[in-house]
Formats: sequence, structure tokens, C-alpha cells
Amino acid sequence: MSAVADLPGPAAVLDQASAENFPVASRVLPRAQREHLMAIYGYARLVDDAGDEARGDRSALLDEIERELDRIYAGQAPQHALMRGLADTVVACDLPREPLQLLIEANRRDQVVHRYGTFDELLGYCELSANPVGRLVLHVFDTATPQRVALSDRVCTALQLAEHWQDVAEDLERGRVYLPAEDLDRFGVTMADLRVVPAPERVRALIGFEVERARAILAEGAPLVATLRGRPRVAVAAFVAGGRAALDAIDDAGHDVSAGPPRAGNLARLTALVRVLAGRG
Repeated sequence: MSAVADLPGPAAVLDQASAENFPVASRVLPRAQREHLMAIYGYARLVDDAGDEARGDRSALLDEIERELDRIYAGQAPQHALMRGLADTVVACDLPREPLQLLIEANRRDQVVHRYGTFDELLGYCELSANPVGRLVLHVFDTATPQRVALSDRVCTALQLAEHWQDVAEDLERGRVYLPAEDLDRFGVTMADLRVVPAPERVRALIGFEVERARAILAEGAPLVATLRGRPRVAVAAFVAGGRAALDAIDDAGHDVSAGPPRAGNLARLTALVRVLAGRG
């Protein structure tokens, strides 16, 4: 029996879009582009859910998603509803396979790697788990130049780091720690410290340090917005603004993420968007 039936359905996957730090498919975009972005999001979440949430053999589910990709790029109809939507986007936007494949590889890594020794190792993981999404978005907008891809990679890495710093407690429950071991040692933080609620001062100092690093990386990628025009510019600005607002929310929580992820409200996101579009901050 195919493992496709064991994968989460479209509703369970797409309903998660509202919980993201940024608008997945901005309403300023034409309907066709929104649908393509939702198809990419649905695929990325499907892969993440197979690697993070699914019961049973997660590696087998990731293998099945890879077989679905094989079907798409062989011109065959995939079986899962979300993969059928992705197939339409692959054709319409001429999406390369590599970024889609890298997202699977990131989740395969999650099955065997639960901690990272250095920040550079974590950046290598973001290269698999986050940066491919930005490259796919640029293809949807037909704006994927080498310069923009490089800037997009910085934005996506920063967004991934912001999510990691928000979700320290949740990741601990999954047996994962994305805070680099070298940084834990630098701040004298133990694994037991990460489970204390409210967080001790040394943990909050560590999170504050990581937030500023993510903010610096986001600032390096923010010039991507100025290279775009029209509606894609607003959509990408919303991604950058979402990252800034998420990092600000962690700051506003005193860098205490022990009780759950601090989230930015709509007003904070809108304010950040106005500042990004104005080239401020």
C-alpha cells in the first residue's frame, strides 16, 4: 500500500499558514501567483510535517514524497492532492527540482541530527531547510537572478533562525536543540537551564545574542526589496517585515521563550512593513 495515504491532508497542512511569521501569499498579488505560493507552501509544510509530526516511519514518508517529485518531473500525475497542486506550479513557473529536493534532505537530516555544534553548522542546515523556499518564490515572480538569490538566502536564513529562537521550548519537546553548542558553552547554559520557566538570566542573554545575529543577517538580505518592483516588492517586503516583527517580539518578551513562542501582532507587522517599504530600519 502506498505511503501517500499516511501523509497529512491538504486542510491540515494549509491551515498552518496563518501561524507563520509572515503572510504566505499576500493579497496584493494576483490570484495565480497567490495560488502558486500556496502550492509551494503546502509542499514545504507537507515535507516538514512528514519529518516532524507524523507517526510511524517518517523516513519512509519522506521517501514517498520524493517519489511524488519523481512523478512530477517525469510528467506523471502525483497521488497526493498537495503534490498535484505543486505539479501545476512546477509547469507554470518552470520550477527547478533542486530547491524542492533540498527541503526533503533537510527533513532527512532532522531524523538523525538533533543538535548543532557551531553556528556555521546551523547555517548549513538553513541552506537546506529555508533558503530553497525563497528561491522558489523568486521563480514564481520570474525574478530569480544570482544577486536576488543571494539576498533571498540571507532573508530566508534569518526567518528560519527567528523561528528557531521562538520555538526553543517546542523543539526541546521533540528532542532537538538548534542553539549551537558553542554558544551554550559561551553563555554557560546547560540543557537543564533551557527547561526552566521562566528562563534564567543566562538563557535570556543567549537568546538575545542569537536574536541580534539573526537581525544582522536579515539586514544583509533586506536590500532584496529594493531590487523588485510592483506587487512582488510588497510581498517580499512583508517577508522581511515579518522577520523583523518576530525578532522584536522576542525582544519585547525579555528574550524569555521558555513558556512558548512570542508572536508579533498584526499592528507590529504592519508597522514593520511600512518601515521596510520606506527603506528604514
